[in-house]
Amino acid sequence: MIGLVIVSHSEPLAQATVDLARQMAQGEHPPIRIAAGAEGGFGTDAAAIAAALDELADTDGVLVMTDLGSAALSTDLALDLRESTQPVRISDGPLVEGTTAALVRAATGGTLDEVAAEAANALAAKRRDEDEPAAAPPEPEAPTAPDEAAAEVTIRNPLGLHARPAATFARAAGGFASDIRITDVTAGRGPVNAASLVSVLALGAVGDHVVRLEARGPEAAEAVRTLEGLIQEGFGELPEG
Repeated sequence: MIGLVIVSHSEPLAQATVDLARQMAQGEHPPIRIAAGAEGGFGTDAAAIAAALDELADTDGVLVMTDLGSAALSTDLALDLRESTQPVRISDGPLVEGTTAALVRAATGGTLDEVAAEAANALAAKRRDEDEPAAAPPEPEAPTAPDEAAAEVTIRNPLGLHARPAATFARAAGGFASDIRITDVTAGRGPVNAASLVSVLALGAVGDHVVRLEARGPEAAEAVRTLEGLIQEGFGELPEG
């Protein structure tokens, strides 16, 4: 599994970032270390970063999230100080959004390249052009092979696939050995990778929208059933009664 190191000039900021990411992606998490602050104040310490990397020596790789440019420079120095040899990538993604996206992808067994890509693209959901006209909804296509499955389902929770439900959805999708796509049929957006938190958030699917799930792979039918069930249950956000 890929590990994460959070490098920040402020230890409270780093801890809050990790706490938020863990709240968004409930369940078992990849290993995370914090290397923040310097001598009890603000700053970064290359030796502390190197120690954090060494603590994750048994991972398949480490993605380092930083808050400011000088934190990345300290991490560069730490790479020369560490004893471990696992591959390390310094992300240029945003600290808070990137950490959350990376954590979700790492938790589903993503490679270092995949986890790094999620972090780097973490602001995609904020860049959606709301004024852009919606494309025509795609025509439903029935599965044509035993390892393909599809379903259309209406989102029941009013806020739809916002942060926490999107994280739950992406994490569930990433647990299957299938290529899973989701399309917002109502808005005409998609299809996007269902295992990518960034892509699911950028889809912007809200309550009462119809979404289409499509899966290809050895677990296609089970994947579609599971994800359809999550949507029908409203991710625990349906009003009682």
